[in-house]
Amino acid sequence: MAEAILGGMDVGGMDDLAGFLRTRRARVDPASVGVPTDSRRRVEGLRREEVAHLSGVSVDYYVRLEQGRATQPSGQILDALARVLGLDKTERGHLHRLARQRRRRARTPGGRVRPELLRVLDLVAGAPALIMDHRLDVLAGNRLAGLLFDRPLPGLNTARHIFLEEAERGLYAEWEQCTLDVVGHLRLAAGKYPEDPRLASLIGELAMGSERFRRLWARADVRARTHGRKVYRHPLVGLLELHQENFALPDESGMELLVLSAAPGSPAEDGLRLLGSLGADSDGAHPIPSESRDSVRTNGD
Repeated sequence: MAEAILGGMDVGGMDDLAGFLRTRRARVDPASVGVPTDSRRRVEGLRREEVAHLSGVSVDYYVRLEQGRATQPSGQILDALARVLGLDKTERGHLHRLARQRRRRARTPGGRVRPELLRVLDLVAGAPALIMDHRLDVLAGNRLAGLLFDRPLPGLNTARHIFLEEAERGLYAEWEQCTLDVVGHLRLAAGKYPEDPRLASLIGELAMGSERFRRLWARADVRARTHGRKVYRHPLVGLLELHQENFALPDESGMELLVLSAAPGSPAEDGLRLLGSLGADSDGAHPIPSESRDSVRTNGD
């Protein structure tokens, strides 16, 4: 079943290049690129021949690109298409990567976390900090991160957590935005590592279990996770408005160090401090004991 759904979802490869071009073409407002329109127009976005004309390629060649039959388009052609389709920096990089896939396949990175990185996590005391791979598997986390997620961190996959476990009223206060970010990240990862079977399996699982995931995946949007606002709704300390910074780790590991910090003097800083004190007897790798939950809720009532 998973394979059947996945087979029609263009996880990677040249077919994904074709699908990406089609979805980007449908986004473009013809008037924004000087194409006149009238009430009889039935095409969403630009027509194939319009993209070809504006980018300076033959209609036949562009049609073959969208059908997955044209191989190895030049960088000049890709840049022209990116300009016409209004791609941002992340989308441009994704377009070039998809076009290169038949010539050079990226090796799927491993998931071993060096002991030195674990020491770095332990040094981050006042903010939740995690190490994640390109599949959004949490490989390690510090004590405060374990308390934030209130569960063992190794084995947690945040994409699965968001789409299949938490829904709209769970830990993620801005759940819909989180789903956009996750799908955009997984689209980028599928473009970088199209031969990663574990990534393909995860995408298939999410597609089977979440109608929202299927709809977002079909849009073929890509997003680079670098930094931004993250809001959590913790059952013990309430709303935590944090800032996430993503640091790509070296050696082409595909891993990132994520640090979730609170603004000085903010309610979120107080919340993290309270969370840390509530879990003072925990090592951060296990859920908060149930008696601590009951005590806090009783005191808060």
